[in-house]
Amino acid sequence: MKIAELSNPVMSSWFAEQGHRLDASPYVAGSLKTKKLLERLPETEPLASLTTGHNGGIFNGPQFPRVYLTEPEHSVPFLGTRDMMAADLTGLPRLRKKDAESRALSYLELKPGMTMISCSGFNAGRRAYVRGDMGGIWSSQHMIKVQPDVEKIKSGYLYAFLQSKFGESLVRGSVYGSAVKHIEPHHIAGLPVPRFDSAVEDRIHRLVEHSARLRATHQEQLVAATKDFFESNGLPELNNLRWHQQERDLGFEVASVGSSSLRALNFAPRAQRLLNKLTSASGRSLGEICEGGTLRTGARFKRIDSDPGHGVRLIGQRQSFWLRPEGRWINEAQAPDDIRLKDETILIAARGTLGENEVYSRSVFVTGSWLEHAYSQDYVRLLSGDPDVSGAYLFAFFRSEAAFRALRSFSVGGKQQEYHPQFLRALHIPLAPPADRARIAATVRYAYQCRDRADVLEDKALALLTTAIEEAAG
Repeated sequence: MKIAELSNPVMSSWFAEQGHRLDASPYVAGSLKTKKLLERLPETEPLASLTTGHNGGIFNGPQFPRVYLTEPEHSVPFLGTRDMMAADLTGLPRLRKKDAESRALSYLELKPGMTMISCSGFNAGRRAYVRGDMGGIWSSQHMIKVQPDVEKIKSGYLYAFLQSKFGESLVRGSVYGSAVKHIEPHHIAGLPVPRFDSAVEDRIHRLVEHSARLRATHQEQLVAATKDFFESNGLPELNNLRWHQQERDLGFEVASVGSSSLRALNFAPRAQRLLNKLTSASGRSLGEICEGGTLRTGARFKRIDSDPGHGVRLIGQRQSFWLRPEGRWINEAQAPDDIRLKDETILIAARGTLGENEVYSRSVFVTGSWLEHAYSQDYVRLLSGDPDVSGAYLFAFFRSEAAFRALRSFSVGGKQQEYHPQFLRALHIPLAPPADRARIAATVRYAYQCRDRADVLEDKALALLTTAIEEAAG
């Protein structure tokens, strides 16, 4: 429970400033404290005076029925609030193009330089930057778009302010509602944006833009690595799997089954054709590759909370796919050793349901700065035991649609699915010639170097802005 600080008591005059709201959120969440701090700055401007475009440049959208398609020529990528934080956007659902480009929804197309703010649901108030490679993606009505007027303010600088601790306090202080949280565009239109000389704002903007370009490169390189993987193994057709265009798995027969499984999903024709295609390439089973490494889920354990100064951040399935993690902090001494991972470990989301947009069977790659975190038991930890088959090479396969479909065909369980260990170990991994493997692995490693560098640059931009505000406020 949050309470007001004795050093910063709630004043009766604040009620009028907040439209006579009687819920505690704007008074104890730090929003008004931040506003009072910003009032001490030499110059601020309301957010609405710095934006342009639809509805003045601060808008969400109407409710509308969503018709999802799978054929790229008839659909557009669609970004919802749960995907706006995602690091890899290749698996986005696709909205019918006819609807997206209609007069009613065309303005929901994202434009580079926008700031996205989730405005509905439990996580209302999260912010993300629209990169240059995100053009052509449509956004949901549950996301406020802030489109800067580039004649008045740099897009990267405005995002840095909204993403900073000051912007977060102001945005989250605008949230209202009990069971379902909401923010409306007019709630943030008056947020005071601090202004500094052009040299400071330009430097912050350039850092944010450089960070965004590196994130785009990260995405581009991962896609290229997966494409190279299948082409190098003589399986170029798996780069365009078109799973839903294939004949559905209805009324099939299985010639013989053993005691390992009687579940139809494990023998579905589409999955079997895919697995046979993988087997047609030279390679070895996943179990053989991981001999001497790791291929298992983590140990279950009780979480003992800790403060950041004495604990480690624990990442769960959903947040491991985000650009930046926000997991809880736990006492590492009271947890098993396998919450920490070795370099180039692949984590496969190992528990969940079979929804098309669920993370179950999706994979993440742990390297660089992400080795600092701890990870829950809800992953298969995949670590190669063969020095000639690197984790980076394997990840080029496991991030693919083909791997996703293969893994799902191994599912066992009721509501919550897991993988049949026998089928998982038997999964055939195509192994390209050594020179190709090295090239593919280098591409993946470079992608993650770009991602780590992007984080550093964004943090530097936020630090510069924080210093400028605190110094100006005295």
